[in-house]
Amino acid sequence: MNDKDYLELISVNYPTIRSVITELINLNAILNLPKGTEHFVSDIHGEYEAFQHIMNNCSGVIREKVELLFGDRLSDEEKSELCTLIYYPARKLDLLKSAGLTDDKWFLDTLNKLIELCRLLASKYTRSKVRKALPKEYSYIIDELLHAADGEDANRKSYHGKILDSIVNTKSAEDFVVELTKLIKILAVDRIHVVGDIYDRGPNPDKIMNMLAARRSVDIQWGNHDVLWMGAAAGSKVCIAAAVRNSVAAGNYSFLESGYGVSLRPLALFAEKAYPHEADLKGALIKAISIILFKLEAQTIRRNPDFGMSDRLMLEQINYENFTIDLNGRRFVLDKRDFATVNPSAPEELTADEENVTGHLRNSFLNSGLLHKHVDFLYQNGSMYKLCNYNLLYHGCVPLNADGSFASLKLNGRFLSGKALFDEFGLIAGKAYSGRGSDQAQYYLDCMWYLWCGRLSPLYGRSRMTTFERMFIQDKSAHAEDKNAYYRLCDSEEICFKILREFGLYSEYSRIINGHVPVRVSEGESPLRANGRLFFIDGGFCKAYQKTTGIAGYTLIYNSQGMRLMSHSPFQGIEPAIQSNGDIVSHCDLIEAGVKRVTVLDTDAGTEISNKIFMLTKLLEAYRRGWLAYKED
Repeated sequence: MNDKDYLELISVNYPTIRSVITELINLNAILNLPKGTEHFVSDIHGEYEAFQHIMNNCSGVIREKVELLFGDRLSDEEKSELCTLIYYPARKLDLLKSAGLTDDKWFLDTLNKLIELCRLLASKYTRSKVRKALPKEYSYIIDELLHAADGEDANRKSYHGKILDSIVNTKSAEDFVVELTKLIKILAVDRIHVVGDIYDRGPNPDKIMNMLAARRSVDIQWGNHDVLWMGAAAGSKVCIAAAVRNSVAAGNYSFLESGYGVSLRPLALFAEKAYPHEADLKGALIKAISIILFKLEAQTIRRNPDFGMSDRLMLEQINYENFTIDLNGRRFVLDKRDFATVNPSAPEELTADEENVTGHLRNSFLNSGLLHKHVDFLYQNGSMYKLCNYNLLYHGCVPLNADGSFASLKLNGRFLSGKALFDEFGLIAGKAYSGRGSDQAQYYLDCMWYLWCGRLSPLYGRSRMTTFERMFIQDKSAHAEDKNAYYRLCDSEEICFKILREFGLYSEYSRIINGHVPVRVSEGESPLRANGRLFFIDGGFCKAYQKTTGIAGYTLIYNSQGMRLMSHSPFQGIEPAIQSNGDIVSHCDLIEAGVKRVTVLDTDAGTEISNKIFMLTKLLEAYRRGWLAYKED
């Protein structure tokens, strides 16, 4: 399309000289606003309550703003009370009402504090953007209150005072408090990036997905645990077996059954019959689903020799006479020796009962409405990686060889590496869910399993997933999962620059933001690598990792003043938070202050706006020189 065609196209929206000038003034002003605040989190792993609180307190930002505004005007107890009201407005209001503390004076005072806080947070946005975040029914009223100024004349002060009096007199103050607290949390965080692994380990990934789906401006870089559930929802039997095993091993029976409607009864009945010597039902369930998983994994590996995983045909490698197995040049004795459903001459074949159980589980996954709603959200708002404001976000790694070159994997007959490998897996993931009737449907599903645990999977990046070894071999040397060379080489700024350039990022301010590997803070590990070029932000939201990390999660905050990495203390629960104003204590561990304040001009949105300004300037010139007809103002 040439310039004249494009100018004629945009002239439809800007048909007059004044409309072009108005938009140019607006866009140039926007470019000079501070950039919106981005929050990056990763590896949430089903820890709903802790994650909900981090989202409610905006990773400590709400408390910072309350301290900034009311530091000398309120006591510590009053500031904590205000923060808790913002985090959990409905439940805190109920508690305060039951204690008889919410009279008209309290509501007037609280509304004024909330409006003052909203005003501070709204200052970095256009009035139009703030309006879009307002509740529809109260948008005019709240907009008026937000733009009341301290130095305004007596008439305006009286006007705004009457608005507040009317809110209280009409018994709508409680509703306004709730809506203002919602607005505060929206304005505090412009965008949330979840750098993978929402699922598994913790008890409520379904609730986390509900919460994310209800928020605006969220994107997700898939983790291997997320892709596992995406593959399961698409009907992959091996992904289903792995997902069920993860949930059973973590004791998340209620999540599977009440959350997604996946009944474990057929599996339980089979497990009790097939493995009666296990100590309890959980042990029998884990044994039953694990053997099914190892069989299905073997079938997947045989179908796909390009995966290069023949060494993971575990059941085939067992010596069933003396119950030993040879792995990586060493012989190990198996601790558990009950393989009642395994035929040594055809170890990967499912029994008739196992086929029935697998078929039932597959039907449950394919027919779970809530699971598919969540997986739809993962596809619509997620990807293998994301380029955002000159930063590169991905969950796992860019697979590397020992010499630092990009490792290649054969997919669909082509050897791919680096960005091309990510892109191809992204296409395959989409086809796995949408292309069930295609000739390659099984291959696409198998690739979802490879993304979960394959040694060159960008979402996993380890030599093996030692589920079998951990289950059957006591010798912990067999449990090692060697990391891809990436995790050693990424300490080099040169390697990080190489990766950034591979993805088309050349800015001196570009960073890699990475999840997946817990940072062992307690052992002196740093989340910042390669002279500040890479952030690892898995700090242990998952309770199982908190002894390893020594903290309870990270949030990377990128605002107009630079980057801050906040580490969080363990969460004691919602009830203590509401009853006693308990909070997650967050510490600023690292600060990367910018040389200058980052504005919208320095962002992806700024690039788009600058391009639009360029074309509108040409349109204005075309109107004024008579090259293009315009409507009279």
